[in-house]
Amino acid sequence: AKSSKPKRGKGKSSKKKAKKVVKEVDILSPAAMLNAYYVCHNAAACLELRGFPWPGSPKKKGKKKSS
Repeated sequence: AKSSKPKRGKGKSSKKKAKKVVKEVDILSPAAMLNAYYVCHNAAACLELRGFPWPGSPKKKGKKKSS
């Protein structure tokens, strides 16, 4: 006995993917500066967290898990 409904394969769905909108981020905005005030300890740490590392700066080592 065949059903009257057509079978659907497990192919790609027909939903359209939304394009990602890249928003320009201002690292000197009041919200970013407030965040930097509480997170960073000095100017070098602030710049490094913002993606501007100092040349020759020591690499930050991850915390070791103690078991």
